[in-house]
Amino acid sequence: MEGRERGLPGDEAGRGPGNGAGPCGAAGMNVGVAHSELNPNTRVASSRGSWLAYGLAVGALHVVLLSVPVLSVPVVWTLTNVLHNLVMYLLLHTVKGTPFETPDQGKDRLLTHWEQIDYGMQCTSSRKFLSISPVVLYLLTSFYTKYDPAHFVINTASLLSVLLPKLPQFHGVRLFGINKY
Repeated sequence: MEGRERGLPGDEAGRGPGNGAGPCGAAGMNVGVAHSELNPNTRVASSRGSWLAYGLAVGALHVVLLSVPVLSVPVVWTLTNVLHNLVMYLLLHTVKGTPFETPDQGKDRLLTHWEQIDYGMQCTSSRKFLSISPVVLYLLTSFYTKYDPAHFVINTASLLSVLLPKLPQFHGVRLFGINKY
């Protein structure tokens, strides 16, 4: 009750200052870190609703491109595929580190987001989903462009540029020293 008499927060249950837990009563706590994961990047792809949000974002991109009157349907499908793969490549395979303050001593600062997903384990459901979705989009694009050779070459190059870095053989590999640091 001594804390209450002086007007300090705390009570006889041991909460607040004066409970012997250290400065500000924070015994063994990660002060300033709002999440329980060492690295939240590892679980974001498998979090609830992320696959639905991903599919809705790709669908919204396609609808926005379809609303441009000067673009034909095959061009819209190719643009959807190429833009999707470009954004996927940039976000998953070029951006390194974490946007969060993590207590991992900088262990993940040299890893791309793809290498951090599911703590680097291969063939998880999140990685399978992120690997299969460009293939499905590629097949849809090829169908709706009626396998036109020009669109086919562009879409195939785009697909390969986003699928090859996902292979387990390229985990941690930096070709020609690009994105090494």
